[in-house]
Amino acid sequence: MAEKTGFKYSILSSGSSGNVTYIETAERKILVDAGLSGKKIEGLMNEIGRSLHDVDSLLVTHEHKDHVAGLGVLARKYKMNVFANADTWTAIGESCGKIDVTQKHVFDMGKMLTFGDIDVESFGVSHDAAAPQFYKFMKDGKSFVMLTDTGYVSDRVRGTIENADAYLMESNHDVEILRMGSYPWRLKQRILSDKGHLSNEDGARSALSVIGKQTKKILLGHRSQENNLKELAHMTMENTLLQHDIDTKNVVKVLDTSHIEASPLYNI
Repeated sequence: MAEKTGFKYSILSSGSSGNVTYIETAERKILVDAGLSGKKIEGLMNEIGRSLHDVDSLLVTHEHKDHVAGLGVLARKYKMNVFANADTWTAIGESCGKIDVTQKHVFDMGKMLTFGDIDVESFGVSHDAAAPQFYKFMKDGKSFVMLTDTGYVSDRVRGTIENADAYLMESNHDVEILRMGSYPWRLKQRILSDKGHLSNEDGARSALSVIGKQTKKILLGHRSQENNLKELAHMTMENTLLQHDIDTKNVVKVLDTSHIEASPLYNI
C-alpha cells in the first residue's frame, strides 16, 4: 500500500529505446509515457509488484515512438484515461490505432491538473516534437520532476522545477562518444542541438542549477546505449555535485536507471 503522506515512483524504463515511469499514491496509479510494447510494460510492472489493471491514467510527454509505442495497446486493453496536449494528440494521429474518444483528454502545457490526491504540473521543453512537455508531481509538500528529451533547460523551466525532492534528469550522451560514433552527421547535429538531448555535462549542470535543500535523489535518465556509458554518466553527475560541495553519499544520491530493468519503487 502507498504511504498516507508523500507518494511512490519507479522508472520502469528510460533510454533511447523506450521510456515508461510509474507514479503511485493512495488514491491514484499513473503511468507517464508508454514507449515499449504492452507486453514489456506488463513485465516491468510485475518486477515492482504492481499491475497495469490498477493504472487509471497515462500522461504523454510527446509523440516520439520511444514514448508512445505501447500507448494504443494499453489504452484499449486497460481502459486508461490518456492525457496529452492538443498539439501532441494531433501529432499522434492514428499512429497508435484507435483510442476511444472518452479516454482522450487534453492536458495543456503550463497547466496543473489534480489526479485524486496528487497535483501534476506540465511544462514545455525544447525538443524536436510538436509540443513536448514534461511533468512535476506534487503531494504533501513533496515533489518529483521528470526532465528528459530537451536540448537545454530554460530559466522558465528552472523556476518551475527547482528544489524538488527527486529528479529524473537526462544524461543522454557523452559529446565525444557521439561525435566519434557511427551516427549520420545529420542525426548527430539533431542530438547536439537546442532541440535535441542533454549531454552528461549539460544534465549535470542543469541538476546543479535546480537542486535545493529538499533534494535527495537524482536519477539519470534517457541514456543512449550507443553514445554513452552508465559509469561515465554517473561519474559526470557525481563529480559535478562534489565540485560544488554537495555530498553525494549522504545528502543527494545519484542513481542510475535502465532501459531493460525497472528501478525500485522509491518513496518520496
